[in-house]
Amino acid sequence: MRIAIAYPPLKSWKGVPLLTQNRQFQWFSRPTYIFPVVPATAATMLKRAGHEVLFLDGIAAELSPEEFDARLGGFKPDLVVLETKTPVVKRHWAWIDAHPGYRTILVGDHVTALPGESMDACRVEAILTGGDWDFLLLNYIDADGDVARYEPGIWYRRDGRVESTGRFRLDHDLNSAPWIDRDLVHWELYAKRNGNFKRTPGTYIMSGRDCWHAKCTFCSWTTLYPTYRTRDPIDVVDEIEMLVGKYGIRELMDDSGSLPVGGWLTSFCNEIIRRGLNKKLRIDCNMRFGRLAFEDYKLMRKAGFRLVLFGVESANQATLDRFCKALKVEDVEKGAEWASRAGLDVHLTFMFGHAWEGPAEMENTVRLARKLLANGHAATLQCTLTIPYPGTPLFRELKEKDGLATLDWDEYDQRKAVTKTPLATEEEIKCAIRRVYRGFLQPRALWHVFRRNLFDFSFYYRGVRYLIGHLMDFRGKSA
Repeated sequence: MRIAIAYPPLKSWKGVPLLTQNRQFQWFSRPTYIFPVVPATAATMLKRAGHEVLFLDGIAAELSPEEFDARLGGFKPDLVVLETKTPVVKRHWAWIDAHPGYRTILVGDHVTALPGESMDACRVEAILTGGDWDFLLLNYIDADGDVARYEPGIWYRRDGRVESTGRFRLDHDLNSAPWIDRDLVHWELYAKRNGNFKRTPGTYIMSGRDCWHAKCTFCSWTTLYPTYRTRDPIDVVDEIEMLVGKYGIRELMDDSGSLPVGGWLTSFCNEIIRRGLNKKLRIDCNMRFGRLAFEDYKLMRKAGFRLVLFGVESANQATLDRFCKALKVEDVEKGAEWASRAGLDVHLTFMFGHAWEGPAEMENTVRLARKLLANGHAATLQCTLTIPYPGTPLFRELKEKDGLATLDWDEYDQRKAVTKTPLATEEEIKCAIRRVYRGFLQPRALWHVFRRNLFDFSFYYRGVRYLIGHLMDFRGKSA
């Protein structure tokens, strides 16, 4: 069978869509292309099963719609798979209906939350729900229309009706999945234009799916991965050694929602050190405050970790509690200090536009973010608007309380507030975000940047461009 896993170009005045491997969709003024681990795994599994596979990312390849259609048409696929998200799902519905010659499948967090909506809105053949859609896709194809063989989590059409095999399960053995065929999925498209990488070429893996906390009420990937599983740490190191030796990878992002901790992390770090890989590449990861001690961060640094990303969201304890973060504000300051003292670059994410926060609460978050930058306890940070994605507890809560300004999915893209904020205007929210980003220009913050990156002029150049891009992403009536 001929299967295309494809990302049609999505042209917009808003910028470039950050669609692949992304939990919080955003249009970027300055493009960032993130390597899509699960779609790439799906492509590799299909190829190993004997199918012909085309991995066609028209966004990362910067193709025009005409070029994309020509390449896809030249492949003559029997099936086209599209990963979608809330802010672009309507565009994908339109693409599917504009290409009636293709059998099409949709995957992703939005259609996992609202599968029936897409089945009604366009002529999609099937929807694969849940995060293990790479396994589910292979099952769907191997079943060859025999619905009795379908795994749970598949929505399909039969005799003019929409049917389902029920709720998806996450009982697949991640260690049974093959290492990604990087050449098949054109890894080089994602190897350099990525804001996380200080060294290039870089690439992504996932040691776990997805976050061992998995309770944050705003996170769209809790829809995909309500339970957490990990790969064997030695197998992960084996893959990393291959990536370094075969592709010359110099920086690696492990994009598990939270990197495995405890014995897994200790074994992983010690094996990286034993093989000398810590001298050949740098490793980035997502982590949560409140779980690791200073000694853990020191071991990570010794093992070659460079960048650790933490979700903070707010400096107000009431907000953290409402989001089920299981986090104290003091944990943020202490953990950021420990990680930075251990020699790691700390990246923090904040959200603004919570329905229950006003100017005073936003000022607390602005003050904390700028303080961490000035103290050198945060090397970089990112701000987003609060977007309650379908399927999340936050979406359900706000919808029940008439707290959503719109249900037009096109607007759920970080360009405007879709949460009703009676205590703050949209301009006040965006102004707070811009004030956080301008915190990079504080003299003490600049000193820490220069201290960490003394002669890395390419870093300064990239940093300035990304800062300008983020300020443009949240520009408003006044700066």
